[in-house]
Amino acid sequence: MESLVISKENFPEIINTIVKSYRLFAPTEENGFSGFKIIKDYSEMDLSYLNSRMPPKAILFNQTETLFLMEPGAKGTIKTKEIKNEKTAIFAIRPCDAKGFRILDPVFLGNYVDPIYKANRDNSVLIGLSCNQPDTSCFCTSFGDSPASGKYVDILFTDIEENYLVEVMTEKGKDFVNDFSRFFTPASPKEIEAKNAKEKEAIKSIKRNLKVEGIEEKMDKMFNHPIWEEYAKKCIGCGTCTYLCPTCHCFDMQDESTLEKGARVRVWDACMFPEYTMHTSGHNPRPARMHRVRNRFYHKYSYFPKNSDVIACTGCGRCIRYCPVNIDIIELMNRVSEMEL
Repeated sequence: MESLVISKENFPEIINTIVKSYRLFAPTEENGFSGFKIIKDYSEMDLSYLNSRMPPKAILFNQTETLFLMEPGAKGTIKTKEIKNEKTAIFAIRPCDAKGFRILDPVFLGNYVDPIYKANRDNSVLIGLSCNQPDTSCFCTSFGDSPASGKYVDILFTDIEENYLVEVMTEKGKDFVNDFSRFFTPASPKEIEAKNAKEKEAIKSIKRNLKVEGIEEKMDKMFNHPIWEEYAKKCIGCGTCTYLCPTCHCFDMQDESTLEKGARVRVWDACMFPEYTMHTSGHNPRPARMHRVRNRFYHKYSYFPKNSDVIACTGCGRCIRYCPVNIDIIELMNRVSEMEL
């Protein structure tokens, strides 16, 4: 790992240089919410944000994606969508959201490789921004992570007052930094220590903790426990928790057509919706909201860890922050963890 610094005075210039050769996604403010968008100038960026409402997973795993086109004819033809290998940089992604991509990777790059996701992933540089002041609903430390972790990014920026400390974490990050080397200087021990001090303060400020030790084994015994019905009575099934989650990845396939042409489109879906598991026969194996609420928590803390050896949660806190009926994943899972069976 290489540690560099860039002065805040030079920061606007490097951003305006990067946009000339990369699609640069960065947090912007709109209608009181932060979100990642392609920017063309430093002035469009908003680095005062805590975290975006919509996770940046939408950049690599689009909410709506055309997979191929269909044209009628004697036998009909299918035209595969051209995959664009566009150089992309995602700037100021929080460590928890960067970890989300590591959790999505086994889904889209496992036994069956999704060529669109792979192209997006291969051509993207993840440039993280340490979270110096986590929100009250953040709990990334519950999974052994840090609000200033560089484990899941190619480059990590940390605000250390007058400068940014820049840690180069991967070969991809090194290649990126080399392209803009004139903006960086080697970091001094004092500047590295300033970053470490910021990280310690940020970790200390996270007060909430989700107890994950042994949770998978505990849930194996709780499939029919009344706690799922208790929380289902509160849930309104809106799907906010799943749509705003950096690790949820359910999708549906839809065919759209006219007399002249058609397309197969992939769209985000959610296990919280009753249609998600509806069979063509009309049978639904998860007919009640309780079944869907239970499935959401089992997927994150039981099924996914069994299949991919990682809990499908990063502790970003969005599902707590935006749930309209105040369902709290920490509260629920800690109750599960502490129950005597």
